[in-house]
Amino acid sequence: MTKPTPKAVLIFSFSLPISILIVSVWRDIWYASFYYPAAVVSLMLVDLLSSLSGKNLRVTVKFPASLYVGRTGDAEISLSAGHGHPVAIDGLLEQTGEADPPRTVTCILKDAALCRFAITPRRRGQIRVNALWLRWRGPLGLVETIYRREVGEHIDVLPDIKGLHEEAIRFFASDASYGVKSQRMKGEGTEFEDLCDYEPGMDYRLIDWKHSARHRKILCKEFRQERNHHIVAGFDTGRLMLEPVDGISKLDRAIRAGLLLGWVSLRGGDFLGGCGFDVRFRNFIKPGRGMTYFTRFQKFTAELAYRTEETNFTLGLAELNSRLSHRSLVVLFTEFADTVQAELMIESIGWIVRKHAVIFVSMRDRTSSSIQNAPPKDFTDVARAVIADDFLKERQIVLERVSRMGVHCLDVPAETISAALLNRYIAIKRRGLL
Repeated sequence: MTKPTPKAVLIFSFSLPISILIVSVWRDIWYASFYYPAAVVSLMLVDLLSSLSGKNLRVTVKFPASLYVGRTGDAEISLSAGHGHPVAIDGLLEQTGEADPPRTVTCILKDAALCRFAITPRRRGQIRVNALWLRWRGPLGLVETIYRREVGEHIDVLPDIKGLHEEAIRFFASDASYGVKSQRMKGEGTEFEDLCDYEPGMDYRLIDWKHSARHRKILCKEFRQERNHHIVAGFDTGRLMLEPVDGISKLDRAIRAGLLLGWVSLRGGDFLGGCGFDVRFRNFIKPGRGMTYFTRFQKFTAELAYRTEETNFTLGLAELNSRLSHRSLVVLFTEFADTVQAELMIESIGWIVRKHAVIFVSMRDRTSSSIQNAPPKDFTDVARAVIADDFLKERQIVLERVSRMGVHCLDVPAETISAALLNRYIAIKRRGLL
């Protein structure tokens, strides 16, 4: 499609007062009033003939097969034409899906050009690119050509695992300190490993008095970390987990933390499983082991859907409890809004904590904290601060009640949830609570 530019419209609009002036003053040469608009139209035709033709434009599109939530990917558009003069071309993608709005990209085309369009998804699922829009002007800037190219591509959006290996590898830095020979994790469990001579600073409770008397020197027991534990990640997919934090939903942030925990636990020899629930129990994957099992767990997290219903903790946690046949470490990623909703959640967690170890993971509400700590300017700000303070107190009461049941609570900012969860997981294994 070709149309005049605002510049051409502005120039052509001057023809009206000029024509009126000629007709009013020089009536004998009234036909001269058509000279100016005719000249403008002629220039537009010349500009059209000199501009790049859409028939000579060759477009090649290349999109990534998949993207990660919150990570920006590039779509590459290759342009080529036999046009002798450089042309500034504006490009825009026509896309649908949960992603940042597309932005216009400008590139200079002479013989060939490569344009990169940034795509930043905000939720798992698919982003569909329907078409590519291109726009350029003639050398005089009087005519504008708009070109639309059908694309019909879709991009899968997966849970964010980019950089996951680098984060997880820091927890295994001691495994290969001296080459490729792995070292045993001594002193971090309850499984007996060996006897060693006592050295100052060791725990007196580790002294083996019988062997010390037999060998006539003080000997201490060494332990190693147990393996084959069952780790189950429970994801609340209800309405409250859809709240965005820095553009990414709490559910997606919980999934990233769960993937990191899964990588570390599988690397350490543990079993890994998971479930998803909201108003009813929806997804479940049986605990398995081995690094090849991580791909299945990643696929399971990708299938967790976004739900707008309220979470039924009684039904979801009861179903999870019935499916666990071994003592497990249940990592519950969830959120609550008030003490009324938390009552049913606390009661349901009480049934699980009788047989299993539980980590309760929630993300700290930064909005309430900022309102509470903001300096008030009027009475409305004071009222907001009081309400936010009451909300935070109720939240703290719920977390304390859950902690008294023997549950390990994590209420941390969303950006530190992965590191905090890994530290708590390792601390639980070191204390032998599994």
